[in-house]
Amino acid sequence: MQIVGVLVSGISLLFVITGRQISAQTNPAMGWGVFLAISGMIAAVVSIILAFWYTQVGQRLRKADSTQPPPKSDLTRLIQLGLIIGLGGMFVTLIGSGLTAAVLVAKTISQPPGTTLTDASEAVRALDVLIMVANLNGVAAHFIGTVTSIWLKYQI
Repeated sequence: MQIVGVLVSGISLLFVITGRQISAQTNPAMGWGVFLAISGMIAAVVSIILAFWYTQVGQRLRKADSTQPPPKSDLTRLIQLGLIIGLGGMFVTLIGSGLTAAVLVAKTISQPPGTTLTDASEAVRALDVLIMVANLNGVAAHFIGTVTSIWLKYQI
């Protein structure tokens, strides 16, 4: 599930980055939204790698001939690292979502109803919405990783 969230977020950001290079009209606040989405995506990839490590440690624990299981403190530290990365990534992507939503609301409110726009930078563009999609998928991916880490910590 985390991989799907990261893939959707990455595809959205790919469209945003290529679209921003084509269009000369950019909003600095949306640039921060893109930066925070990319930061959250990097944290989600690290979280996915940790989830892979969880499975490797779990397989070592299940082996019947394992005479030297890993210490419980090492397992707890690994899971706590996953929690910190998940919560930090969720925080970053939530800030990105909030910033993007604020810009979208400001653009929408600034458009008088029934009139044409005189400044194209005030229009809500599809690229702006894709930044929001990327951040929200990042939040979802981090939520899944955090819940998994919490469940594993509870099991230990």
